[in-house]
Amino acid sequence: MTAEPNWETGEGLLGMDDPAEWDAAFERGERHLGTAVIGLAFNCSLQEASPRIIRAMQLPEAAQRGFAYTAAGTAARLHGDLTPELYAALRAAGPDRRSIAGNAVRDTMTFVPFRRLPPWLKGWKVASTVLDKLEAWRLQASYAVIDARETLPRRRPRR
Repeated sequence: MTAEPNWETGEGLLGMDDPAEWDAAFERGERHLGTAVIGLAFNCSLQEASPRIIRAMQLPEAAQRGFAYTAAGTAARLHGDLTPELYAALRAAGPDRRSIAGNAVRDTMTFVPFRRLPPWLKGWKVASTVLDKLEAWRLQASYAVIDARETLPRRRPRR
């Protein structure tokens, strides 16, 4: 890293490139470990970052856990793949949209080629694509009804 990270404020942690420094901070119970693990995802190999991302997914603070899932999505974007352990962690958190892992799962489905996805995620990708298409058709139909109501002349009530 070029600048000294500030564990108290989180400043400089997105530049984290030393897994050993992250491990030492984890052992000390430092704040902003989720932020720092995003830095590892940006600056280290997938094999170096993966175990730390998984550890950060277990942090007690919800926001920092969320950043760990962001790091998993970032790793998928940068490397076009994830480790089996990261796939398992995403599956355990749940792939649906209300899950803390939802964005990471969507990033993974977007940036990892279909042939590399594990079977459960291939199934989820197919199902979510179908559900998204059905929702798009439903919205188009409802907009068409609204447009038709606005276009048709209004009938006046009889007296």
